[in-house]
Amino acid sequence: MAAAMAASRRFRDLPLRRLTAPTHLGLNLSLRPMSSSAQDEASRAAPSEAPHHNYESLRVTAAQRHILHVQLNRPEKRNAMNKAFWSEMVECFNKIAQDADCRAVVISGEGKMFTSGIDLVDMASDLLQPHGDDVARISWYLRNLISRYQETFSVIEKCPKPVIAAIHGGCIGGGVDLVTACDIRYCAQDAFFQVKEVDVGLAADVGTLQRLPRVIGNQSLVNELAFTARKMMADEALSSGLVSRIFPDKDVMLDAAFNLAAEISSKSPVAVQGTKINLLYSRDHSVAEGLNFMSSWNMSMLQTQDIVKSVQAAMEKKELKSITFSKL
Repeated sequence: MAAAMAASRRFRDLPLRRLTAPTHLGLNLSLRPMSSSAQDEASRAAPSEAPHHNYESLRVTAAQRHILHVQLNRPEKRNAMNKAFWSEMVECFNKIAQDADCRAVVISGEGKMFTSGIDLVDMASDLLQPHGDDVARISWYLRNLISRYQETFSVIEKCPKPVIAAIHGGCIGGGVDLVTACDIRYCAQDAFFQVKEVDVGLAADVGTLQRLPRVIGNQSLVNELAFTARKMMADEALSSGLVSRIFPDKDVMLDAAFNLAAEISSKSPVAVQGTKINLLYSRDHSVAEGLNFMSSWNMSMLQTQDIVKSVQAAMEKKELKSITFSKL
C-alpha cells in the first residue's frame, strides 16, 4: 500500500511538472505521441513454428505476437505422456521462461482429447523395473526419478509467463497434475477430469495432491476425486473452481484462450510477471511474509518505465495495446 501511495503521488504531480521526470529515476516522460506498432497485424498472422523448440511429444508455435502455443502432440496415442514428454516439457518451459518476446502461453492437446495421462507401456521399464542392487539403492533411484517427473509440471509454475490451459476431452491422471500447475484453466463442454492414479495402484505423486486442494479449496471434494478416480465433468469443474470458464467446443475455447493471452500480453510484462511471482509466493506464505516480499519486490519494480508509459496512455485515452513495452 505504501508503495502504491508513493507511485500515486508521483503521477498526481506529473501534469504540474509537464511530465518531466527526475534524472535519478531514469524515466523519460515526454508526452510525444507514441507510435502504434504493427501489433494488430502481427496478431492476425498465421501461427508459425517457434524457433529452438523441436520436440517429439510437443509442438510449439508462435500463435500471435508475444504468445506461444504449446500443444501436447501425440494425438495417435491420445497425448499419453511418454519418456520424451517428461524431459521435453522441462526444456520447453525453461526456454519460454528466458524468451524475452514471450508474454503469455496457451497449452492445449492435439486431437480428440487433452491427454490420457502417463503412457504406461512406454514408462513401464522405468517404473516397474527400477535400477539398484538393494532396497536402499532402488529407493534412491525411484526418488530421483519421481523428483524429475515433478519438475515436469513445477517448471510451468516457475515460469514467470502466465500459462493458460485450454482443455478439451479427457484430462486424465498426469493431465490433472499439469493443468493444476497452470495459472488459468478454460475447458470445452466435453472436458472431464480424472485423478486416475488409484486405479493403477499408486498415489498421485507429481503435483495433483499438493495443488488441487489449493486450486478448488474443497478438501472433501479433492479426497473424493483422489480416492475414487471418478470423472469430474466440465460443469462440476466450473462450479468447484477448477476452471474459470466453459465453452461449447474446442475451437471456441481456443479462440477465447488466445484472446485472453492477447489481453494479458498487452499489459506491462514487468507488472504481469511480477504479479504471477507474488501470487505464488503469497499462496505459500503468511500474509505478513507476502507483504514483506511484495515491498522488497516493488522497491525496484516501481522504477520501471512501464508505469510511466501506462499512465501516459491513460491520460491520452489510448489503449494499452498501442504501447510498445520493452522486452523482459
